Amino acid sequence: MSEKSTIEWTDSTWNPVTGCNKISPWCRHCYAETFAARWQGISGHPYEHGFDLRLWPDRLELPLTWKKPRAIFVNSMSDLFHEKVPLDFIQRVFRTMEQASWHTFQILTKRSERLADLAPDLRWPPNVWMGVSIESAQYLWRVDHLRKVPAAVRFLSLEPLLGRLGALDLASIHWVIVGGESGSGARPIDAEWVREIRKQCRTSGASFFFKQWGGVQKKRNGRVLDGRTWDEIPKGQVFELEVR
Repeated sequence: MSEKSTIEWTDSTWNPVTGCNKISPWCRHCYAETFAARWQGISGHPYEHGFDLRLWPDRLELPLTWKKPRAIFVNSMSDLFHEKVPLDFIQRVFRTMEQASWHTFQILTKRSERLADLAPDLRWPPNVWMGVSIESAQYLWRVDHLRKVPAAVRFLSLEPLLGRLGALDLASIHWVIVGGESGSGARPIDAEWVREIRKQCRTSGASFFFKQWGGVQKKRNGRVLDGRTWDEIPKGQVFELEVR
């Protein structure tokens, strides 16, 4: 976790759970797994055991110690709705988010089926935003699961975008983040795929955020689309996002 995050659409990260396993093409070049692998075998390090799933009860109340309002990405190094995370632990995470009402919490999952199943057993305060990851048209069904969730803000992370998505049903979706894959072996992104998504956001009223072109040298490639950056976030947020 970090007091400051380099992720463009958030301010900080909070990881009461770490570790995960691959379930879709998005996961092939998982940055979290790559990071954890660097520390595997180092005694006493949080990733001593690599990327095995682990719960961290001692981290549950960390956001309560951060007094200035901020956007907090929950479990950047895992998936809160992983099948091995017990419901009671997820409920404890939600309890902290409700208590820390001055922050905005952004949760992202690829396990949308479990999200939809557990949503009725969770309290959804207005400062909790819920999103699903979609990398190709093959996974558009995750949006339907997300629509069942009574979150104040529902968002899509279309990153890494690995193909044209075609017609998106953005009904009840408030925010769309788009980005290309980065790092070694990064798969390419097509500008027309991004423009098509932007156009649909304009039509539906969803906020559009273009995170990056990605590639092996993502900083050099930047995040400018058609002469400008696109840093929209949903209205009513309780934080002032410092876009990088």
